Amino acid sequence: MVSTPLSNSWEQGAWRFRQNPIIEEEEEIEQGGPMHHPSAPSHEFFDLSTTVDPSYIIFDENVKSSKNKSENMDVDVSAEFSRGECQDTGDGIEHSGVSVGEDAWEEYGCILWDLAASKTHAELMVENLILEVLLANLLVCKSERVTEIGIGIIGNLACHEVPMKHIISTKGLIEIIVEKLFMDDPQCLCETCCLLTVGLQSGESITWAEALQSEHILCQILWIAENTLNLQLLVKIIGLILAILESHQKVVDALLPPMMKLGLANILISLLTFEISKLMTERIPKALSVMDDHSQEICSSTELFQLICDLVKFPDKFEVGNCCGTAAVLIANMLSDVADHALKISQDLHLLEGLLDIFPFASDDVEARNALWNVIARILVRIRETEMSPSRVHHYVSVLVRKLDLIEDELLNQQVESGHEQESLSSLGSTANARDTSLRRIISILNQWTAEKENAKNNGNAEVLVSETDVQRLLDCCHKFSK
Repeated sequence: MVSTPLSNSWEQGAWRFRQNPIIEEEEEIEQGGPMHHPSAPSHEFFDLSTTVDPSYIIFDENVKSSKNKSENMDVDVSAEFSRGECQDTGDGIEHSGVSVGEDAWEEYGCILWDLAASKTHAELMVENLILEVLLANLLVCKSERVTEIGIGIIGNLACHEVPMKHIISTKGLIEIIVEKLFMDDPQCLCETCCLLTVGLQSGESITWAEALQSEHILCQILWIAENTLNLQLLVKIIGLILAILESHQKVVDALLPPMMKLGLANILISLLTFEISKLMTERIPKALSVMDDHSQEICSSTELFQLICDLVKFPDKFEVGNCCGTAAVLIANMLSDVADHALKISQDLHLLEGLLDIFPFASDDVEARNALWNVIARILVRIRETEMSPSRVHHYVSVLVRKLDLIEDELLNQQVESGHEQESLSSLGSTANARDTSLRRIISILNQWTAEKENAKNNGNAEVLVSETDVQRLLDCCHKFSK
């Protein structure tokens, strides 16, 4: 199980630079770890000219180290990178620690990692055979730190079109990168996942997918996702899975079916349980939501449906707002495939309230807003207000009135965007129809409340106090925007 603590020395991303050196130094002193070099400048300064010549840095270490060695070029490179081994120097004291070669890689490699974020520097680096140097070292290197740096450099190079073509054309490089998925070091695994994700999101995605398509590699990806206890690595491996699901259709066709057979859906559902409990990220629900061709297997999971509904009902939407937008899409698709789900949730007032709370967080997400209206419509059409007790009707009205401002704002936004909004989730029907159905059902519930208003006053403690002014305002709003 991959559970080694993460180093605090690096942050991941499209461009990956070292974090604040003062914070980093304090953390590492406390942990008794090595101190790293000063922070690279902020990315916005990389357009400025620099006196650093990447080609000098690439080869300088080889030149310096060779001065103290024989002219024989047949050097045991693997020994150069060994770390943590005790050596007897003849003074009666065993010395342990990283080798001189690794210290040099730490210094020069970190500079190259940062410089690779610049397109100009990246192209100069590949012209000066940086990929050949990195490939040679990845083949023999036993140091986890040096491997992390090497993969990190390639990861930044891969973000540029020309260096990416060099990476693709360097024989054996992609294969050795994929092999790093079988390492035990979380930082190396994080860097490998980032690099593979960039590759799958590039114009060369098919080439990267071909390197991943063997069953033992896909098994390893899923094994990491299922077993890692490292939060950062979990985020990166799910990002890699999501990149596969959202890649070129040929990539999806090649990789998704075998991953499903290996248990991808069950792993994602299990991870979602953890996701909801920790409120970590929206990546798991998003990954599930794009697996359209395998929706039946996902939609049939009662456990998954309950988990997603619980997520929507989570009271602090600022913690999970983006995630809930994706969850709404999942619920909409699941209701479409499994009719029984809609009946079960039609009496869940907390879920209805949670759905209405999502509207502000989905203002820029057309698909999520469409899904919300479809789910709300499916719930409201199953409400039989004329057969309910007055108290129950009051509870529904109370929820709707409390969300009056959210409903009104959403309808106004829809009006402004009228004629420009693209419909999606076609399998769930027209969004305009779902919205109109929802508004007509709200009108009917409010009218039922009005008719029973006097009786409701006689229900004692069971009565839910509702402002008649707000009820009328909501009625007017629904009438205005319904067909």
